[in-house]
Amino acid sequence: MTSTMFSFGAFDPVGILENLGSNNELDDVVGGRSGSKQSHYREEDWRDSSFTGTLSSDFGLYRDNLSESDFGFSKYQLQNQEENPLPAHDLLDDLNFEVDCPPLQTCLKEIANLGSKQIGIQDSQDEKEKGHPFLLASLELLKNYGHRLKKLDGDKIVELSSNTSLSRLSEQNLSTEEIIRLAGVNFIQTTSSVGDPLAAFSHPYRLSFSDLSDQEMKDAQLVLLLLFAAEKVYHQEFHRASKLLNQCDYLCSNKGNQIQRLVFYFAEALHERIDRGSGRIPVNTCGKGQKPDPQAQTMNPMQSRIAYHQELPFVQVAQFAGVQAIVENVADAKKVHVIDLDIAFGLQWTILMQALASCYDRQIELLKITAVGTSSKHLIDETGKRLVNFAQSMSLPFTFKSVVVGDVLDLKEELFEIDTEEAVVVYSQFFLWTLIPQPNRLESLMKVIRKTNPRVMVVAEVEANHNSPNFGNRFIESLFFHAACFDCFEASMSREDSNRMAIESIFFGQGVKNILATEGEERMVRTVKIDVWRAFFARFSMIEAELSSSSLYQANLVMKKFGCGRFCTLDMNGKCLLVGWKGTPVLSLSVLKFI
Repeated sequence: MTSTMFSFGAFDPVGILENLGSNNELDDVVGGRSGSKQSHYREEDWRDSSFTGTLSSDFGLYRDNLSESDFGFSKYQLQNQEENPLPAHDLLDDLNFEVDCPPLQTCLKEIANLGSKQIGIQDSQDEKEKGHPFLLASLELLKNYGHRLKKLDGDKIVELSSNTSLSRLSEQNLSTEEIIRLAGVNFIQTTSSVGDPLAAFSHPYRLSFSDLSDQEMKDAQLVLLLLFAAEKVYHQEFHRASKLLNQCDYLCSNKGNQIQRLVFYFAEALHERIDRGSGRIPVNTCGKGQKPDPQAQTMNPMQSRIAYHQELPFVQVAQFAGVQAIVENVADAKKVHVIDLDIAFGLQWTILMQALASCYDRQIELLKITAVGTSSKHLIDETGKRLVNFAQSMSLPFTFKSVVVGDVLDLKEELFEIDTEEAVVVYSQFFLWTLIPQPNRLESLMKVIRKTNPRVMVVAEVEANHNSPNFGNRFIESLFFHAACFDCFEASMSREDSNRMAIESIFFGQGVKNILATEGEERMVRTVKIDVWRAFFARFSMIEAELSSSSLYQANLVMKKFGCGRFCTLDMNGKCLLVGWKGTPVLSLSVLKFI
């Protein structure tokens, strides 16, 4: 379908936003210059900002009682900063323990069944199942990441063999995932055998730990401390876990390298799980009553989301490939009606407008966009105004409508006002996962979508399993997923970048806390992988359509436009495109049709 492939050209999201409206309009959208403007972003707006799907509903609330000068240290570090670091022998005492391991088959069976669980809230039972230790619950997940242990040498992937030395691969440092795997394998070995738990690491490919640089060794030891702390939290040995986390607190920082920043937020989440498990934070009050951090208040959430979109390749790769699929599926239509679930900036529709305007072999009579939301109608309408201005600059016939309902259950087909001559397209970018905790609403939404009789539905979702009922599995999955994201930040943005700090803290850090510190209805971040979504869509007679070579070309072209693009990976899972970082999937893009 090369005839319907649009030209990539130069795409500058910041420039487009600035050109869509006046500076005052842009200030209103990105939070404005006053505190009253920032109040637009309340708890219900968390879905709009979840570019990678790991943001809790409490994203606007930050660590309590921190002064501006203390930013960079967690409240737990502040509580212990007057104390001396734990003596080495105390730490060793905590790491010497024995576990009663059930048959390995028991663990493997549960892990194999994770993807087949029905979408919906899955309450954790791990505290009641002491016979299923964190060690074996995590073993196979660690092994699953083993086959992807690799180094990137330019565009060439070099697989590690049993005789390869780390120091001989290249001048590049180990990736965040590789550091975690080194620590993970050492964790498994030291907890399943008698001996010094801080002995020299033994790599699964017989790679010598002595080949690591000093910083890599420190990073691996820091992750090892985190793993041991998570094990203690899993078994509700909160006193020992707290001692280990206190040691982590002295070694990590949200201003350090990617490992130190990653451990910082995971340690924060484990601290909160301890506080909740021991009763210091009552259940159902996660994040409530906390005082915002003064410096975090100065961060502009919307501006940071724009920076994420501009600096990291994942979203743009999916958007361009998705828009190409839309263009191909409405190639013969004079009127195109796009139903967007959770529109956010709507930058993808400026891409579509340019593509439609460049189709010289046909004249588009109307492009209509209907934005669906459950809150913040004024923000959706502001997006609509900017899109109207952009369409006028392209001389493209265009109308915009917002459909805002208080509850997804109130969404009805007639609200879309679909004309029989319109080719309907449904677009969902990181929205469906937000309804996983409410399966009745997710099912209701899909039934309404089916009634619109769309030609195609384009779905972009986070490719991560954060919905496991087992804390151990959830911890490991989340650790590897966020390791890829933080590794990407390190390659794409400076450590002092305020937008990077906002993205990591507000969006990712709060998401990690929700994934690991809460259970039941409070745990809202419940993403699942494409295999689970595929089974879910099949219930509504939806099948995946093939992504054309043009869509894949667009994805590859966008990827190469980024300085860090050579570390970005594109893979196929069936007919679904997986966009990842150094082999770890970050998001999926599916094109679906009803049969």
